[in-house]
Amino acid sequence: MLALLLLFVLALAAGVLSGVVGTGSSLVLLPVLVALYGPRVAVPVMAIASVFGNVGRVVAWWREIRWRPVLAYSLTGVPAAVLGAHTLLTIPPAVVDVFLAVFFLAMIPMRRLIRRIRIRIRLWHMAVAGALVGFLTGLVVSTGPLSVPVFTGYGMSGGAFLGSEAASAVLLYAGKLATFGFSDVLAPPVIARGLAIGVALLAGSMLAKRIVRRLRERTFELLIDAVLVVGATGMLLALR
Repeated sequence: MLALLLLFVLALAAGVLSGVVGTGSSLVLLPVLVALYGPRVAVPVMAIASVFGNVGRVVAWWREIRWRPVLAYSLTGVPAAVLGAHTLLTIPPAVVDVFLAVFFLAMIPMRRLIRRIRIRIRLWHMAVAGALVGFLTGLVVSTGPLSVPVFTGYGMSGGAFLGSEAASAVLLYAGKLATFGFSDVLAPPVIARGLAIGVALLAGSMLAKRIVRRLRERTFELLIDAVLVVGATGMLLALR
């Protein structure tokens, strides 16, 4: 019970972080969940919780969401997330831990490379990106740092970016959760933990709206890199 209470507090802080920079909650919480429950339980718990966190951002920025790119991104992203989730369920837990850590660290230079190229993202690019990021979402839980340059490259910023990225994430996670449900991964304890953490993420996302417009771009970048490093370190420590 105490562990769940501490997770709730941590999730509230992670929800604020995610609500401010558009990503980060999974990177903060996943290493802790893996250490407590193992990756087979941590991944579906985080998937349930992430839906709530993204719903919080959708509610906060509903009027600014740009639905055309969201639908283009999700049209390919949802089936790709289902495929990624199926792949995840066939991989040994230790391999999942290492892959998550390596992926988190690799996203630091990948984000910068994507930003430097400065390709103007069009609607069909969103569909291609949705397929790639969708598969990785099904496989590694958190791909927010990769979806950030995709949506900002389409010309979004502020509330439009936060709401649109969150709306697409809700759809991708729905496909992933459906896969877990058909695979009998969503046992009652998993659902209960996911709901408890998800409520905290939702509340944190709503609270973050007040400080979004005060955030400097440099601070935004440093926050994302910091959570990536912390997340990767936590995953590697969980292997011991």
